[in-house]
Amino acid sequence: MAFASLERELALLVRRSRTVQGRLGGQLHGGLDGAVHALMLLLDDAGPLRAGDLVARLGMDKSTVSRQVASLVDLGLVERAPDQDDGRAQRLSTSAEGHRRVSGLRAARRSRWDADLIDWDAEEVAALAALLERLNQVGPLHEADFSER
Repeated sequence: MAFASLERELALLVRRSRTVQGRLGGQLHGGLDGAVHALMLLLDDAGPLRAGDLVARLGMDKSTVSRQVASLVDLGLVERAPDQDDGRAQRLSTSAEGHRRVSGLRAARRSRWDADLIDWDAEEVAALAALLERLNQVGPLHEADFSER
């Protein structure tokens, strides 16, 4: 019963997250999809990164990441620089404007979280964050996980 409840609540969380992600991509720049938001957050936190690092960390298709990066570069939200370790490769990072926009979205999201979780103790928020981090470290789900046995 506990696993069924966990699966139901995670499915709801994922659905709600996808809706929010879609809106946040558009808030970065009109017409961008939600996956761009996750890409920009990762670059802002961990950049500069190679495109292959983005593919691996986000679990997205290489062509999708390539297309999104090209759009973000064209919009001036991401910058490319030569990789000092490999002259054939490039490192990607958020531009000053990209960082400004990501920071603005983060501030708005944190305000929303503060309002939504006003009745939660700091210890409860920390416990939820720790449990989600632990769950995320389990690893990605695979197509075989959903096949009929």
